[in-house]
Formats: sequence, structure tokens, C-alpha cells
Amino acid sequence: MVYQFRDRDRSCCEGLSVTQCYALEHVIKAGPVRVQSLASELFLDKSNASRLVDSLAKQGLVRRVPDATDGRALAITVTPEGTALYESIRSDLVSEARNLACDLSKEARDGAIEMLRRFANATEQRCGLKDLCCDEYLPSKCC
Repeated sequence: MVYQFRDRDRSCCEGLSVTQCYALEHVIKAGPVRVQSLASELFLDKSNASRLVDSLAKQGLVRRVPDATDGRALAITVTPEGTALYESIRSDLVSEARNLACDLSKEARDGAIEMLRRFANATEQRCGLKDLCCDEYLPSKCC
């Protein structure tokens, strides 16, 4: 995931920051995760990730639960409220994207998609997230 181009602290939607939106998305897609995993995914240090989780938990969007593989550790899981908010945000973003592209010709839409694909690939390669020779993803690295 490459999202570094947006201001992390700017309000995204529904009162969440961009970073909070991405954190919520990661917890939903990856399932219960430890704070260190979330920190690595979002290119944050562990203390910032912990504060991020605190803010999401305070809003009732995630909660800490015992880790299934290590009873001494805690994992972060999404609440039903967190899932509902994520789905609402995602739906709004999809609608917004459709509205932006509705009056473009098919050729213009296809061209825009190709440019975005190239931009994403170049960014992933520059950040060391993708191997240039075989187009495979590498373990996460910070840019």
C-alpha cells in the first residue's frame, strides 16, 4: 500500500484522519493484527501506531483482544461499528470516483487507468516494494 502522498493527519471522511482510515482498512483486511504489524504496514513507529489504535478504540472502531498465537500479546480487531464505518467510507469513495469519471469517454477512462497503474508500479518499484525483474512484491520496506 502506498499512500504517502496524502497528508496523514488531514481529515479523510467521517471525522477520521487518512492514517486512521488506512489503519481501519488494514485491520479489516488482515484480520486481528498486532500493533507492530500495523506499524510496519503504515510505516509508523510502534508508539505512534499504539496511539493510533488508542484513538480508534476510543471511538469504538477497534478493540484489543488476546492474540490467538501468544496469550501474552494483544491483537487489534475491528468492531461491528468499525466495519460499518469502513463500508460507508468505501461506498462513498467508490461513488465519488464513478461521478468523477461518468462524463469521460471510454478511451479517456482507459487512459487514466493506465496512467494510474504505471504511477503505482513506479512508486512500488522506487520504494523497493516490487522487484523490477519479475514484477513480484517484496517484503515491506519503508521508502
